[in-house]
Amino acid sequence: MIYPPKPGPGDRVAIVSPASGLPGLFPLPHELGLKRLREDFGLEPVEYPATRKPGSSPQERAADLHAAFADPTITAVIATIGGDDQITVLPHLDAGLITANPKPFFGHSDNTNLLVWLANRGIVGYYGGSVMVQFGRPGAMHPTTAGSLKAALFTSGEYRLTESTAYGDKDSPWDDPAAFAAEPVLEPSGGWIWHQPGRTVRGRSWGGNLEILSWLMMADREINAPEHYDGGVLFFETSEEIPSATEVYRILRNMGERGLLRRFAAVLVGRAKSWFFTNQDTDRATHTTAQREAVLKAFAEYAPDTMIVFDVDLGHTDPQVVIPVGGTIEVNGPERTITVTY
Repeated sequence: MIYPPKPGPGDRVAIVSPASGLPGLFPLPHELGLKRLREDFGLEPVEYPATRKPGSSPQERAADLHAAFADPTITAVIATIGGDDQITVLPHLDAGLITANPKPFFGHSDNTNLLVWLANRGIVGYYGGSVMVQFGRPGAMHPTTAGSLKAALFTSGEYRLTESTAYGDKDSPWDDPAAFAAEPVLEPSGGWIWHQPGRTVRGRSWGGNLEILSWLMMADREINAPEHYDGGVLFFETSEEIPSATEVYRILRNMGERGLLRRFAAVLVGRAKSWFFTNQDTDRATHTTAQREAVLKAFAEYAPDTMIVFDVDLGHTDPQVVIPVGGTIEVNGPERTITVTY
């Protein structure tokens, strides 16, 4: 695996929308994210033709990625947001061009597609750090998010993740300027929950959003033979579509039937998102407990000895830590620590 060179102060970084051109519909969080990239991170964002174009074709989005990776003045590529059809972009990617010009790629949610694609071609990517969400957070960036992003963007080596004492998953309306005046309201959290923490695992990371991983399996794309994942660290989380515990169990059951679950030595499970504008009535405690039980049920059936850490801040909830895809993660059960290599 190759860890691409990192950007430095003043460098140009590509801002792309390989999943959805939502910046064209909701410019407020996008512009705020660009402002923070310039002022807080010292980087110069460079947009491409489809960055703010809703409804752009897979070919257009692939062309933006090719231009970003091929440009020698661009030192990192950052996604604006997720979506639901990035899987249609993958067939249009030029593997030779991208692997000849490896660069750090940041994004989460639907960007699981591209991150897994990159990892399969030997390039470590980074799950986290979307312009409109983490960089464009109302009020201010969360310190945990900002610390992890700066480490992943600018440094190489080990970085120990920290447990958050409060988190949130309620989104602000992106078309309301007043919503960006104050930080989101967070609620107390109990930190990580450890299952079978009797050993230390150090392995290559693989994962992303669980729904997207299931789509890749259904399309039979970018999923390797089970033995490819031996001794690795699986990570996953669920999106604002709030899949039921039954659906989570079924996805994991199918992964178990495919022979995947038993190959991983440790698993990191992100906090379950339980609120969205179209689904505001989900009881948070009930939903998160049911999802945790679904995960435990699946692993009890297919990989009963696996160490699992729940409620890691790695997905759609706030704050968010960056997880390398194809990189190294150490999960130390006796000491209750998680260390990623950026």
